[in-house]
Amino acid sequence: MKTPLSRYKTELSATGLIITLGIVYGDIGTSPLYVMKAIIMGANGAPDLDFILGAISCIIWTLTLQTTVKYVLITLRADNNGEGGIFALYALIRKKRRWLYLVAIIGGSALLADGIITPSITVVSAVEGLRLHNPDISVLPIALVIIVMLFTIQRFGTSFLGKSFGPIMLIWFLMLGVLGLQYIVQYPQVFRAFNPYYAYKLLALYPHGFLLLGAVFLCTTGAEALYSDLGHCGLANIRMSWIFVKAMLILNYLGQGAWILMNTTKLHALTNPFFNIMPHWFLTTGIVISTLAAVIASQSLISGSYTIISEAIQLNFWPRVRISYPTNLKGQMYIGSVNWSLMLACIFVVIFFRESSNMVAAYGLSITITMLMTSFLMTFYLIRVRVKEIYIVMFYLTYLFIEGAFLVANLHKFPNGGWFAVLMAGLIFFIMFVWFRAREIKKSFTRFELINTYSKVLTALSKDKSVPKFATNLVYLTRADRNTEIESKVMYSIIYKQPKRADMYWFLHIHIVDNPHTLEYHVEKIIPGVLTRVEFRIGFKVNPRINLYFRQVLDELVQNGELNSISNYESLRAHEIPADFRFIIINRIQNYDFEFKSFNQFIMDTYSVLKGLGISDVRSYGLDTSSVLVEKVPLNVALAHDDRLKRIP
Repeated sequence: MKTPLSRYKTELSATGLIITLGIVYGDIGTSPLYVMKAIIMGANGAPDLDFILGAISCIIWTLTLQTTVKYVLITLRADNNGEGGIFALYALIRKKRRWLYLVAIIGGSALLADGIITPSITVVSAVEGLRLHNPDISVLPIALVIIVMLFTIQRFGTSFLGKSFGPIMLIWFLMLGVLGLQYIVQYPQVFRAFNPYYAYKLLALYPHGFLLLGAVFLCTTGAEALYSDLGHCGLANIRMSWIFVKAMLILNYLGQGAWILMNTTKLHALTNPFFNIMPHWFLTTGIVISTLAAVIASQSLISGSYTIISEAIQLNFWPRVRISYPTNLKGQMYIGSVNWSLMLACIFVVIFFRESSNMVAAYGLSITITMLMTSFLMTFYLIRVRVKEIYIVMFYLTYLFIEGAFLVANLHKFPNGGWFAVLMAGLIFFIMFVWFRAREIKKSFTRFELINTYSKVLTALSKDKSVPKFATNLVYLTRADRNTEIESKVMYSIIYKQPKRADMYWFLHIHIVDNPHTLEYHVEKIIPGVLTRVEFRIGFKVNPRINLYFRQVLDELVQNGELNSISNYESLRAHEIPADFRFIIINRIQNYDFEFKSFNQFIMDTYSVLKGLGISDVRSYGLDTSSVLVEKVPLNVALAHDDRLKRIP
């Protein structure tokens, strides 16, 4: 989410630091709402001193090794022209290792699945604090109302909320630190948790202690957001603000641990140490601030989901869907299909799991997979930038061990709710995989021909008055990367299917580049006065509004004297009427006189269904529907079997 203060975000400043608090740390910052509660639920009986010290030690060193070292110090350096996130990382290394698309879509799918559970667990956890006032209060209706309202306002833009996110999160983190500190001073022994020996003792010696890593991992689930929001806030602001955020988080965890050790006899099924450490007079205010923080965390995940889907579209991982921009703020978008799907999924999670303690079982498993995939991609990035092999091996083995341990511990949750996260991630992965593979299959059947072969034909056709003029300017979209080539389907449309005479032919090529915000074009006159090619170089985070961009190109060509924009029809030229343009969009469809192999046929059949869920190329490129003709042509694949008719007398 961008604000008018965006120029401060990427440069270290007080304003940038506060804005960063509101954008980056919603998920990881609200983890104290449920982490310690999940841990004490995993204790066999009343937790003793070693158990609590071990649990907090695990939290401290998880935040240090996973969040601080891996993400803040190492992964944030892998920026794609200032942008971060698993798809931005994939874009940096895909040229020579295209097969890594599998790793990228696994990680992206798991991250989107995490975006379903985060709003549910944070909102419900915050509202559950009301039970300290009234144990019989029903929190589900309240949580559902908040979630529905949150998703409903997305279509109108959230800039009016975004301006307050930073100050609210600053208050939130200060509250975390102060609340924790009041119990630390009463029970300073909790500082012993900084000794990693207690973490080892809990995991290795405590019965089923290793499985507690599934609950401990929840303290770092928002670490991936640090990387994804790199382009919004900048490296310096994230690193500096993390020092403050980490200190406040640890103080709060230590304070919760101190309260537990001082009140082991008061623990019961509904105990949440986060709310128990609040003074009674502060409880209502604390619940309000917690709910606001939960809303901010949810908003961050929702906005992040929009960004992931928009990047996936440009990388051919997702069907084209309608993207709108409800405000004038750069970077703020709204995707209705994603918004309502997320809302329905969140409502299902709240109603099905009912309690935040039940949601814990579904939470964490998917984001563990994302972190593993990020580590794998980072290894190839380190190879690409020529880091010493010993450091690459150390990085890979260290985080393979750490995240592998978290994954094994989280898999224990599978029967108790983890299946939901895996199911959602699997469904999203299936869509991404099918879409990418189908586009690759279609691409494998694309035939390119040299434009020079048709130079004389096109020149003659443009002047052949025996052929009715189809348009003054005829525009085709081409996937040919070389300016000397064109798809055979385009020439089939111009010459063979129905001869289409035009005074000028235009070939538009859209090149999605790895730089996320590139917006450039290049014009080349292939056949002067007859054929012009325009190449658009568009970043993978830019919405390809080709109709708008093409008009800008034409305006500049007219201003430079390279193009006459007046109609060639004599009656219209006399009145200086602008020339007409007509677009041809070609859809290649499978002609069923051949067969794919079974798996590829399944992919193509599923692709046809998914294509109906997205929007057409006409809408996705922002073309004027009144001047577009959509043609269907066969894939033109050779017959799979040489079955020939035999003539008989």
